[in-house]
Amino acid sequence: MITRFAPSPTGPLHLGHAYSAILAHDMARKAGGRFLLRIEDIDQSRARPHWEDQIYDDLRWLGLSWDGPVLRQSERLNIYREVLDILWQRDLLFACSCTRRDIEAAISAPQEGVSYGPDGLIYPRTCRESGARKPGQILPDAALRLNMARAAQDIAFEEICELHRGTHRISRTDLIAKVGDVVLARRDMGTSYHLAVVLDDAAQGITHVTRGADLFEATQIHVLLQKTLELPTPAYCHHDLIRDGNGKRLAKRDDARAIAKYRADGASPDDIRRMVGLHPSSW
Repeated sequence: MITRFAPSPTGPLHLGHAYSAILAHDMARKAGGRFLLRIEDIDQSRARPHWEDQIYDDLRWLGLSWDGPVLRQSERLNIYREVLDILWQRDLLFACSCTRRDIEAAISAPQEGVSYGPDGLIYPRTCRESGARKPGQILPDAALRLNMARAAQDIAFEEICELHRGTHRISRTDLIAKVGDVVLARRDMGTSYHLAVVLDDAAQGITHVTRGADLFEATQIHVLLQKTLELPTPAYCHHDLIRDGNGKRLAKRDDARAIAKYRADGASPDDIRRMVGLHPSSW
C-alpha cells in the first residue's frame, strides 16, 4: 500500500489537513506500506516558500513521517507538457480563449440551461464548435480543454471508505452531459489540478488515494484520464470534511483553526487527533 498527502503551500495547514494527512499516514503504516508527501505548487502566484516550510514542520510535529523524497509539482512542468502534447496529437484537446465571463454569458442565453459539474460550470462547447483546435503545435497562451465527446468512455473505480463505499460506474453519456470539456491546462499554470494529480499519483505509484469528500465528484475526471493514458487506477477513500461550529468546511483562510495556532496555545499532537475524531497515535 502506498498513500500520500498532497497539500498546497498557499496558507497554513488546518484541522482538515491534519485529518486527511493522519488518515493516509496511519492507513499506510498499519498495512506496512509507504506514506509519501507531495507539494502541489503549480499555482506559483499563490505558493510561498514559508508555507511549504510550515507544512514540513507541522507534519513532523504531528508525528507523521514520510518515505522518500518530497515530490514538488513545480519541478514536473515538462512532464505535464509532454502529456499534453500527446493528447493534442491524439486530437483529444482543443484551445479555448473563453474567460469565465464569456462562459457565464453563453450559458445564460435563453436556449441554454445553467448546469454545474465537478469542474464548475459545464462548458458550453464554444471554442470546440468554433473550430479553435488546429493541427500541429499547441497554442502557447490558450487554455487547453479535454474534448469530452472524443475522450469519454465508460469507467469505474472502487471506493473503500464508508462515505461512498462500493464500486462506482460512470457512463460515457454521463461524462459528456454532466462533466463536459474540463480544463487540462490553464494559461497561467501550464497544467491543471486534474492532469497533475493523475500523473503524479502514477509517478509515485500511489495505490490508495485518501482525500476529502469535496473531491469525490472530480474522481470521474481522474479515472477517465487514467484510462485514456493507460495508467493504473488507485482505490479511493473520500472522507468526511472537518467543519467549524456553523457546519462550514474549513479553508486556509480559517487561521483560527490552523495547526500552528493550536501548537502555540499548548495543544499536543494527540489533542489534534482527538479534535478531528481520531485515536491517539500509537506510532
